[in-house]
Amino acid sequence: MPYCSGMRKLAELDIKKIESLIVTSRENPIDPNTFIPWGTPLSADFEFMPQTLFSLHGHKLFNSLTNEQKRELAKAEVGQAMYSYGWSEGLACLFFYRYLVSLNDNASAEYRYLLVEIFEETCHQQMFSRSIETLGIKTIPPRPLHRFAGWFSTRFLPSDIVFMSVLAIEIVTDMYGAELMRQPKIYPVLSKIALLHNIEESRHMEFAEILLEHYTKGAGPVRRTIYSIVVCLNIYFMRTLYVRKEILTRIGLDPKIYYKPAYKGLKQKFSVHCLGKAIDFVSKWGGFNWFTKIIWRKLLDAKI
Repeated sequence: MPYCSGMRKLAELDIKKIESLIVTSRENPIDPNTFIPWGTPLSADFEFMPQTLFSLHGHKLFNSLTNEQKRELAKAEVGQAMYSYGWSEGLACLFFYRYLVSLNDNASAEYRYLLVEIFEETCHQQMFSRSIETLGIKTIPPRPLHRFAGWFSTRFLPSDIVFMSVLAIEIVTDMYGAELMRQPKIYPVLSKIALLHNIEESRHMEFAEILLEHYTKGAGPVRRTIYSIVVCLNIYFMRTLYVRKEILTRIGLDPKIYYKPAYKGLKQKFSVHCLGKAIDFVSKWGGFNWFTKIIWRKLLDAKI
């Protein structure tokens, strides 16, 4: 991926900010193997999904589920979230490596922080994989359209578009994790995963915003529209990985009856609890107009 199609030259202040991120990561490493209480039993005392994100919770059909079905559905849905984050971070690392080789100075702050981020994202992928193993569930892989979108974007789209895509996923992941941590009875493995992820992703988001600021500041109406749609589509694609018909079938529920209410339920809950930061981010550089608002409302039920 040619550097000329990627990010612009960084200002001195931006370089100092990135150097600070490098120091923070170096001096405050978090090891998922010791930070997360992996040995915690899957006790009935714990919950695996907050009501605010549980797809069927609040619908009349929810009461038709047995306690075991509710528990397995919660584990499956949070497991799908973990799977989707690991998968998306793998795509991000693929792009980061392609972007690294386009940089001329491998001692620059930009280059060195990307290496830090790749390392941390790789640890996150291992963490998410282990969480799925710990929950004892089998996840559903992305649909062909998801796979094609991931393959195409990491290989052919300009760097600013891909960084915008990565940042969009990081923002909603951060809010999803925060919602998990608000639940006092959540399974400790999940709450610690969310905490670790939020700590390190906050630095990743700051780095991406530093790089993208050079583009959003000078962007005209057309480019702002494109960026807004990119953010929207990435959030939509991620959210559609969470509720799957196969999961309902596995726990003895008829997808013809339960899928649409579950899908709509998550869409509504996600809009309320996971879109705030994304909307603020897009609003900051004027990414909402009559056209983009229609798309955000249609795909994400965004309150804008």
